[in-house]
Amino acid sequence: MEIERKFLVKATPVLKGAKKKQIEQGYLCTRPVIRIRRSNDQFFLTYKSNRGLSQENALQNEEVELLLTEEAYLHLRGKTDGYMVEKTRYVLPLAEGRCAELDVFSGRLDGLIFVEVEFESEEQAVNFVPPSWFGEDVSGLGCFSNAYLSGMESFEEWKRKNSGVLPSAD
Repeated sequence: MEIERKFLVKATPVLKGAKKKQIEQGYLCTRPVIRIRRSNDQFFLTYKSNRGLSQENALQNEEVELLLTEEAYLHLRGKTDGYMVEKTRYVLPLAEGRCAELDVFSGRLDGLIFVEVEFESEEQAVNFVPPSWFGEDVSGLGCFSNAYLSGMESFEEWKRKNSGVLPSAD
C-alpha cells in the first residue's frame, strides 16, 4: 500500500549530500496504472490501483513492483503511451524518520518541481506538518500525477491546460 501527499515547493532546500536518483518512466496503461521505470541502474514494472481506496486525505494506491532486466525495460519502453517522464529525485530526511522526495523534472517538463512524502497510515498523512520549504498541498490535483504528465508535450502545455486549477503564485 502506498500512501502519499504531494506539495508544491516554496524554496528549494539544500541538496548537497542528498541521495539522488535519475528516473525515466513511461506508462503502458493509466487506468489502472502500469508503469515502467528506470531508476539509476535498476528497472521496474509497477502496477498501481486506487480502486476502492479513499483519496480524501492522501493519495492511496495498492502497488506491486517487479524487477525487470534492462532488456525487458527497453522492449517495453517502445510500447509506452505518450512521452517518457524524466526527473531527478532527491531524497531528503525529514522529522520522525520520514523522507521527502523532491522531483525536479527535466527534458520537455523542465521547470516543474514538486515534493512527495510517503506514510505508513492515512492518520500519519493527515497529521503531517510540512516543513517551511513546502508549498501548497496538491495531492488531490490529478495534473500532478506522473501518468498525466506523460501525456504533456511540454511544461508550457501543462501550465496552459491546468491554469484554472493551479494554485496562484504569491
